[in-house]
Amino acid sequence: MKSDFEDYLTDAKLHIETTGRNDRFSTDHLYPYEPTSYPVLDRLIESGYIGREDRVLDYGCGKGRVPIYLNHKIGCRTVGIELMDGFYEDAVKNIGSYCKSVNASAKDNIEIIHLAAQKYEIPESVNRFFFFNPFSTEIFKSVMGRVTESYYEKERRMMLFFYYPQDDYIAYLSTANEVMFLDEIDCTDLFEGTDARNRIMIFEISPAG
Repeated sequence: MKSDFEDYLTDAKLHIETTGRNDRFSTDHLYPYEPTSYPVLDRLIESGYIGREDRVLDYGCGKGRVPIYLNHKIGCRTVGIELMDGFYEDAVKNIGSYCKSVNASAKDNIEIIHLAAQKYEIPESVNRFFFFNPFSTEIFKSVMGRVTESYYEKERRMMLFFYYPQDDYIAYLSTANEVMFLDEIDCTDLFEGTDARNRIMIFEISPAG
């Protein structure tokens, strides 16, 4: 597929290795590693919902593609959360290679945290959140509790991006008082077939809910 070829080319340009699905560390609660395609990330970037002044948190960042690429293209600060030792080590290695070969200044703006997502206390500087089905709905609910807590500790405009959203996530969000649907980015034309889930759904934390 065209998107697969573009992913390999972009990895090479960034001096990182993030391609390919990996089920090695998956469990009932932690889902397989599968990187978000670069053309999908480009759609998100083109939407204008993330700016240079924002800080993006990627849950289940795997080998670090999303934090590295968003920083590379936008200049925003990014942080990735990854529990699995192997993927965390790959992400750290990729950031080191990217900073050494492409952008030395990025080392101060890309951070990878080795921790369970539901245990991470969200800094008030984080205002954008990216999900590509990283874990079970049970964990997701705990993470959303952390997100809303962070909002009430420091009110700011917070957006949540869900690529290829799973039904259980969206069903939960539809019942959450603090969450409001904002927009949707269609990505179906980037892939073969007509899978309607190839989209990014965007929600916003809002006290009015």
